[in-house]
Amino acid sequence: MAIHVVRLACERPDLLGRSLAPWDGHELARQLSAEGIVEDISASTVRRMLAAPQLKPWRQHLWRHPKPPRDAACCATIADLIDLDTRPLRADAIGLSVDEKTSRPPRPRLSPTLPAQPHHRPHHVAQEDKRAGALHLVAAFDPRSGQVYGHGADRKRPRECIAFLEAVDGAVDEPICTLQLVCDHVSTPHGQEVSMWFAQHPRVVVHVTPVQCAGMHPVEPWCSILQRKRLRMVDFASTDHLRAKLDQCMQEWHQQAHPCNWSTTSVAKIMAAAPALAA
Repeated sequence: MAIHVVRLACERPDLLGRSLAPWDGHELARQLSAEGIVEDISASTVRRMLAAPQLKPWRQHLWRHPKPPRDAACCATIADLIDLDTRPLRADAIGLSVDEKTSRPPRPRLSPTLPAQPHHRPHHVAQEDKRAGALHLVAAFDPRSGQVYGHGADRKRPRECIAFLEAVDGAVDEPICTLQLVCDHVSTPHGQEVSMWFAQHPRVVVHVTPVQCAGMHPVEPWCSILQRKRLRMVDFASTDHLRAKLDQCMQEWHQQAHPCNWSTTSVAKIMAAAPALAA
């Protein structure tokens, strides 16, 4: 019996004529009965049979197949970015990691959100909300100091990206002669207008991460903190309200900002995987 259960669990339901995405215990039990393998079996019995081979067909793992091939140039880019993020910079240089959080809706609730109460009562958040536009946040994070430069805009265009770059360029003091920007490959800073802006500002040097290398983007941990602490339970009256709260959140972050340096273990794992990516 266990052999039949494992066999079914290792097959796609739709290839067996079922209109299902993944199997679960109840559907596996129904399929066993429909095929005449057993007259009756419970879902809990099916799950116990799947426990020994540690098989959970109701779970999924997302992955992406890289479109461009991984080659020696990709490994060289990874090595350069790791060197940039881990080596000490000169006193007249700064390194920033740039990323976007696009289409963040303010989601004004039809009923006010109620705070947590004693006796295990969590926040009460109304499911219904209204449409009130969306905000595009671009943030530049300095992993060596924890400093964040953020800019919220109503649209995602090259002119908004240039406005963000102008704000960062103006916020960084003049004694800084080199401003290293690390961007991912799908960011806005790759258009013609933005490229012209970079040409007019030689102290800004752009580095682009390879495809599917978000894990080596230093801004990602800070974006995760922002998501957990500010954006997880969104309830703002408008995009202006959301923008003001994001600005306040970044100001409060600077009161306890700290470096976000990679450990030697993390760097070793990336470098160990680099030759395999090029294979």
